[in-house]
Amino acid sequence: MAPPVPAAAAWKHPIRWTARHGPAATTAERTDDTMASAFDAPETRVRRRLPAVLRAPLEGRTWREFLHLLLGLPMAAVAFVFAVSMTATALGLLVTFLGIPVLAAALAGCRALGAAERGRARLLLDLDVAAPAPVRPEKPGPFAWAGALLRSGVSWRHLLYALVHFPWAVFAFSVAVFLWAYGWALLLYPVWYRFLPDSAGQSGIQLYGDGRGNTLYLDSPFEILLTGAAGLLVVLVTPWVFRGLTMVDRALISGLLGPSRLATRVSELESGRGAVADTAAADLRRIERDLHDGAQARLVALAMDLGLAREKLPEDPEAAAKMVDEAHGEVKTALRELRDLARGIHPAILTDRGLGPALSHLAARCTVPVTVTTDLPHRPAPAIEGIAYFTASELLQNISKHSHAHHATLDIWQTGDRLMLHVTDDGTGGAHPDNGTGLTGLTERLHAVDGLLALDSPPGGPTSVTAELPWRG
Repeated sequence: MAPPVPAAAAWKHPIRWTARHGPAATTAERTDDTMASAFDAPETRVRRRLPAVLRAPLEGRTWREFLHLLLGLPMAAVAFVFAVSMTATALGLLVTFLGIPVLAAALAGCRALGAAERGRARLLLDLDVAAPAPVRPEKPGPFAWAGALLRSGVSWRHLLYALVHFPWAVFAFSVAVFLWAYGWALLLYPVWYRFLPDSAGQSGIQLYGDGRGNTLYLDSPFEILLTGAAGLLVVLVTPWVFRGLTMVDRALISGLLGPSRLATRVSELESGRGAVADTAAADLRRIERDLHDGAQARLVALAMDLGLAREKLPEDPEAAAKMVDEAHGEVKTALRELRDLARGIHPAILTDRGLGPALSHLAARCTVPVTVTTDLPHRPAPAIEGIAYFTASELLQNISKHSHAHHATLDIWQTGDRLMLHVTDDGTGGAHPDNGTGLTGLTERLHAVDGLLALDSPPGGPTSVTAELPWRG
């Protein structure tokens, strides 16, 4: 049965790591944690004790989202007025030659306003939307530039955003200001109601009056507390309403102001192709270096030893025989190095018998005991099979060199159209892609085939690495 996969395995980002102290942390690490907690700022400790619903009104995220909603209305108004006026002018001038350049200028202006919107979302919503590809006219000159703008789907999506965002911004601004103003006003009503002028001997806010003496004022202690409680409820709900409103903004910005899915996919493929080329070049350099420093050097030394043995054979047969024996040992060593090199290129057991036996053979050569579990209905494509094998090889090498583990597990299985590889160990943890453990190279290799690498390695252990590859059978 396949082990549970960390939630990180489904993340869009190709790699993620966490740093937290697990139950296996050393006494010194636990002491450091305790001391760090003791010297935390008081407001930090209070925030840790408060539930999320009580923290939300005072969190920076809430205030940033509120500011985003406030600034959204003037930004949307400017974009809407510009888009409508310029587009209407261009349509009115289409009967003349001037309509096309005016429309191109409108699209260019909408793209500039879209760049400002992406910057505002990046600053206030922590939403990083990549800029779409710039307009590239086929020929130099203003007419070619205008034609490229008119043919660009990105430009028309920016114009659509300017038209659609304005009514939504009016609604979001109204809701945000209403909830924020009334929520805090009602919450603080027990403080400021006494500063209201008396009306006919009554203090507080008048909720009802029919002109015939029937009135209702919020002036009794119970009514004042009830008003404050209603304000507290509105204040607590407001941040979550803000998040819902900004989710719509996020969708509009991501969908209309970013690059198209096709352009994003092309960029990913170009990046993956570059990573594959770099990996292939690095592998070729490694093979050349291993041949030059290993088997080639031994074969040269072997030829020299055999030449000396041939010269000594008539004069000193015993010395010549000894040199031949040493040469025989060098031949065995060179053959072993060549086999290791061939195994590093593509092991024969993987080609002949598949991933299961190949991974078992790999685990048997690991210095740490490894339990291997394989659940594959049939063999995947050779390219995916090879990447999975070398990923497992690199991870097991990391366990042998860096983890100080006593036991490890390696599980591989198919789920839907994905091939999952899960490696764990009970070592000291603290693995990080920047520590020179080869995880960055693994991430690039997996990303080149639409794969993911998820890492969870808290200080003190255990370490869990999940690799996800497409299943291409």
